[in-house]
Amino acid sequence: MSKLNRVESNALRTLTEIYRTEVKDKAIGFMTITEVRITNDYSYLTIYYTVLGNEHDKERAQDAMERSSKFVRAQFASKMNMRKVPEFRFKYDESLDYGNKIEQGLKEVLKDEK
Repeated sequence: MSKLNRVESNALRTLTEIYRTEVKDKAIGFMTITEVRITNDYSYLTIYYTVLGNEHDKERAQDAMERSSKFVRAQFASKMNMRKVPEFRFKYDESLDYGNKIEQGLKEVLKDEK
């Protein structure tokens, strides 16, 4: 496992813990961080997440995450032993929605064959 992979793994655990225990914004709701990617120079950390709910819930969660990013970054800096604290970028992880769409399509096809 490379150093970059270890940092990403630790960042994922740390961010999950911060959002679960320290961020009190109700708009985040049922948000799950699925993956984090850090650039080679450690300047940007992309946080991929999913949200249980509709499109409105996704937008509210995105806004809440961006609102709380300074606080989360400060908590992240105090928990991670990094010389440089990266800027956060938030991206909705479409893979779960895509997988659900495929599953629904397969169910429809199988139902029609009966």
